Amino acid sequence: MLPVGSLLDYDFAAGTLTLRTAGAQLSLRFLAPDLLRITLLPEGRQMRPSVAVLPRQWDDVQVRLDEGEEALRLATPAMTVEVGRDPVRLRFYDRDGRLLAGEASLAWGEGAVAWEQAAPPEVRYYGFGQKPGFLDRRGRAMTHWATDESLHTPDHDVLYQAIPFHIAMQGSRAHGLFVDSTARVRYDVAKERADRLRILADDDYLDAYLFAGPAIKDVLVRYTELTGRMELPPLWALGYHQCRYTYFPEARVREVAAELRRREIPCDAVWLDIDYMDGYRVFTWDRERFPDPKQMVADLREQGFRTVTIVDPGVKVDARYPVFREGVAGNHFICHADGELCIDNVWPGRSAFPDFTRAATRRWWGDLHREFVNDLGIAGIWNDMNEPAVFNERKTLPPTAVQGEDGARVGHDRVHNAYGLLMAQATHEGLRRLQPDRRPFLLTRSGYAGIQRYAAVWMGDNHSWWEHLLTTVPILLGMGLSGVPFVGTDIGGFQGDCDGELFARWVQLGAFLPFCRNHAAMGTVDQEPWAFGPEVEEIARRYIQLRYRLLPFLYNEFYKSSQTGLPVMRPLLLEYPDDPETANLSDQFLLGEDLLVCPVYQPGATARMVYLPAGEWVDFWTGARHRGPARIVAEAPLERMPLYVRAGAILPMGPVRQWTDQPAPAELTLQVYAGADGALDLYEDEGEGYAYRDGGYAITPVRLSGTRLRIGAPEGGYRPTRDRLVVRFFAPGRVVVAERDGRPVTFRTAADGAAEVVLTEGTTDACELSFRVEG
Repeated sequence: MLPVGSLLDYDFAAGTLTLRTAGAQLSLRFLAPDLLRITLLPEGRQMRPSVAVLPRQWDDVQVRLDEGEEALRLATPAMTVEVGRDPVRLRFYDRDGRLLAGEASLAWGEGAVAWEQAAPPEVRYYGFGQKPGFLDRRGRAMTHWATDESLHTPDHDVLYQAIPFHIAMQGSRAHGLFVDSTARVRYDVAKERADRLRILADDDYLDAYLFAGPAIKDVLVRYTELTGRMELPPLWALGYHQCRYTYFPEARVREVAAELRRREIPCDAVWLDIDYMDGYRVFTWDRERFPDPKQMVADLREQGFRTVTIVDPGVKVDARYPVFREGVAGNHFICHADGELCIDNVWPGRSAFPDFTRAATRRWWGDLHREFVNDLGIAGIWNDMNEPAVFNERKTLPPTAVQGEDGARVGHDRVHNAYGLLMAQATHEGLRRLQPDRRPFLLTRSGYAGIQRYAAVWMGDNHSWWEHLLTTVPILLGMGLSGVPFVGTDIGGFQGDCDGELFARWVQLGAFLPFCRNHAAMGTVDQEPWAFGPEVEEIARRYIQLRYRLLPFLYNEFYKSSQTGLPVMRPLLLEYPDDPETANLSDQFLLGEDLLVCPVYQPGATARMVYLPAGEWVDFWTGARHRGPARIVAEAPLERMPLYVRAGAILPMGPVRQWTDQPAPAELTLQVYAGADGALDLYEDEGEGYAYRDGGYAITPVRLSGTRLRIGAPEGGYRPTRDRLVVRFFAPGRVVVAERDGRPVTFRTAADGAAEVVLTEGTTDACELSFRVEG
């Protein structure tokens, strides 16, 4: 590797500082006062358009350049970068002049670039996308190279998602770094040398973004402004989903759906894995197993189920197969440098692979979904094997394959990590064109930075291991800290045989994950909620029903995430960065800001230790109160997973439905946890379509002050209808009187200590409820 040597020349124009050294050009440009783009381009190399960064015109930034004898200083009100002249080194300072990130040096070599930076011992490192292990990644070596890897253990960390972004924290101060490279990227996070962070990308240039923070939330908000935010999903996508590799024939699909309804286990979607296809040819049906898919899909929809089908990228080499013929004719498949098709083996056998780096290919692929969604009524698409995975020793396509638009093709290894993202983009854009009045739902296994714009993500082929139940929490929290909020893992585990106790604990956790799907592999024991006997079935039913009751709360959190980029599922350090106990707390999490979820992940356990951060916390099940910061032992018999609610929280809840748009009384429950002041701005819309973008939404302000609850009238162009409004008031004492707008109202005291007031008139009018509390 050749380090960037002495500064030879520089110029400063239009807010960009361009530095020239022997053999390379280094550019520094502030896109925002707290966001710096850093590019290193060796001579003779070219940069590719970014697939992660959204095209946009950033506002002009007032930047000052100070030219010293030993260093240049480029400064905004939020950040200063100091550039040493001999040799060129970068030092970053925050708005208060404190060192933001340790001194960084850059280097390049044949097909590689490097970023090396000081890593003081007190700095912790988070994010990095899909990586197993605890939250703080310090002391780890990690590689980003999208791979179909089944073990999911710390020494097999090269998984499906490749997101080279991290957040560094020193105390409560945070900054972030995104290395925008779709090639292989290796990190050594103070492992080989305890005082150094080293990043090596097998790429022709370095394109990096430094985020000044200073708070961890500031970094995430700005990062998702750069790479995009999740689109608000359809409400049904937040329900419980039932899947298996694989449900066939059609009679088995109908049987599973009927059992879910008969047993009153809420469910919104049934999924079909690869065996619905004719010889694994994508966009086809096996007509022996599924003689009339249109009728089946319609019948399932009549029962409240959406149907989601898997679509893989491998296209069977078959001259009689229209998709293959069209792909060849349209020059849509990846080729070798000599123009020969790149063929490799995957589920259909010898297969070709679409080149999603080409705009015409993305459009062609998106339009292939027309029959599925417009004619058959398929509601969602599941992209799998899109690393892309193939059945060879490399597990993917060879570096001799080339991709890109004509005149700008590069080796596959330069764009490998973008394959899943670009396939998701092609699918998402196709669904938007085909059904412009419906919000697409897409699940992907592989992705790159920015995947949140197009798809939900699950963590791939996990195992029915207690260890994988435990690692579910930190791996999903790491994804949230990497800008991807709509995430989940296979409930019960995909590979191996689950047992009743493990399934009970997993479904308890799964009910609170952003994406909630039960999925199991072929050849494993049955894993439907009733497969483990009546006791486990009742636990599953209870927690899935609770998820449906919490859908107004969940949907509200998804809306906020779509606006800010902050995750739905949050590590405690996001809300309590000043608390050192949260720095590596990896076995519990917050849903939004208010609901503390504490899964049980050990066989035979009937209690677990729970950490409660500062403030007062209310036991969701009993109403008992605890003062934090504290560690408590929470009782956790098999039927109970510990849950706590922050005092001051207002949780919106609905009735139990068997599916999200099931006709049912329109009831809203507000669970109000007094003990601190609080606020809720409840977002509601139709749960489908895009009317909300044109004002078709309602936001109802709810404010808690002491023992007074003020409920405002809904604001916006959508008018929610309510048959009943139930307020369940949890007070630090006994409620003896309840009033609405100064007049006494009837209430009852529930078993968990809540004072319940039921309103059936004026349920969307502004009002004030007050409670007199004794004790």
